[in-house]
Amino acid sequence: MCLAIPSRIVEINNGVAVIDVEGIRREASLLLLENPSVGDYVIVHAGFAIHTIDEEDAHETLKLLREALAADEERGK
Repeated sequence: MCLAIPSRIVEINNGVAVIDVEGIRREASLLLLENPSVGDYVIVHAGFAIHTIDEEDAHETLKLLREALAADEERGK
């Protein structure tokens, strides 16, 4: 199963983005996107940014993921 986590582009160098998810940074290819920009939120799969996502939707998705994780951790206690 894949989990699509919105990531914000913080840097672009030669078609490769540095993406950030709550302080964790990784690289992702921008080959599949048209006109990506620093500050855009993207969905990344297998090292490729495959889709841009609205900032508000990205924040809502991250909020829901945090809530799901907290609920799962609570059940595990």
